[in-house]
Amino acid sequence: MGELTLLRDGNPWGTGTPTDLYIRNGRFVAAGEPDRVIDLAGAQVFPGLIDAHCHLDKTLWGARWVPNTAGPRLADKIDYVRRRGVEFGVPSADRVAALLRHMSSRGTTRVRTHTDVAPHLGLDGCHAVREAAEQVADRITVQQAAFPQFGLLTNPGTLELMDRALRTGLAQVVGGIDPAGVDRDPVRHLDAVFGLATTHAAPVDLHLHDRGTLGAWQLELIIERTRATGMHGRVTVGHAYALGDVEPARQADLVAGLAEAGISIATCAAHSDPLPPLHAMGAAGANLAAGSDGIRDLWSPYGDGDMLTRARQLAYRADCHADDEIEVALRAATFGGAIALGHSGYGLREGDVADLVAVPGATAAESVVTCGERALVMHAGKVVAP
Repeated sequence: MGELTLLRDGNPWGTGTPTDLYIRNGRFVAAGEPDRVIDLAGAQVFPGLIDAHCHLDKTLWGARWVPNTAGPRLADKIDYVRRRGVEFGVPSADRVAALLRHMSSRGTTRVRTHTDVAPHLGLDGCHAVREAAEQVADRITVQQAAFPQFGLLTNPGTLELMDRALRTGLAQVVGGIDPAGVDRDPVRHLDAVFGLATTHAAPVDLHLHDRGTLGAWQLELIIERTRATGMHGRVTVGHAYALGDVEPARQADLVAGLAEAGISIATCAAHSDPLPPLHAMGAAGANLAAGSDGIRDLWSPYGDGDMLTRARQLAYRADCHADDEIEVALRAATFGGAIALGHSGYGLREGDVADLVAVPGATAAESVVTCGERALVMHAGKVVAP
């Protein structure tokens, strides 16, 4: 039968009242006579946090401080990583594993990471991330997207490497990047990305930094392609800055199209980058996930790998003040991420996988704003922190 664990006096998100939770064989189950009791002392209990957009392969976590000298433009940062990554030992399986352990200790139980694939790198990043993920598989689950950071069409040989990463199981997701802004040919870029997805029965997760009308047009193309390929619920667009800086009427049309096509948007709420319209997306039924983006890497010295602080940052930047507004940001770091990653059996109900984080606070909103120490983190029913 397996050991029955009782989590006593926790406040599961959405109940508003202390409730005992029971776990056996990695899932929430009905009440019974417990073999082990963990007292949560009234802490808020959330499903395990989900980082739906990060770049583990690029991290410098645990290494000596590297002053960031990349230029301000997207092209500057891409070129900086290309030129100096090897110099700083990127990628490093040991650093990735250390970062994953830290992320796990802060309550993240699932991650989708975008791993650079290019002829000058081969699949070294994918191998490093897989090695690290295997080291910590009992603490956190990792999905890899084969990511053409340096261009897909403009960097010959990248498409073939992405195909190999998917064919060998190193990657589980097809990545893409700015079909117009980076690859200069959005139709051929989407042909390649969705072609790989169809061949390997894999989901798609595209970066879209292009802003304004150019970015909005590409979102329309992605919506059309998702409908045409029958990939409802299996496509994510990361960043999607254009959603936050086009005129209201076009924004509303895009949000409606994303909802109808089942496309998730993954925001990192970083720096001064435009945000997607949280409340409009919620009202339309469009899914919003959240992620860390880079964490102490050659793109930026920032990032702490804590998705609760990321939820707070998203709420702050979106001008969320009421408790229910703050919980919209928390949802992006939990249920929204689960939808984007295709994670079924997610939540705190009987039968769900027992991924959870317990955080002090009288309400969910207080827990997000204060970002207190984690009272408990479990992954598939196993205690991983503290």
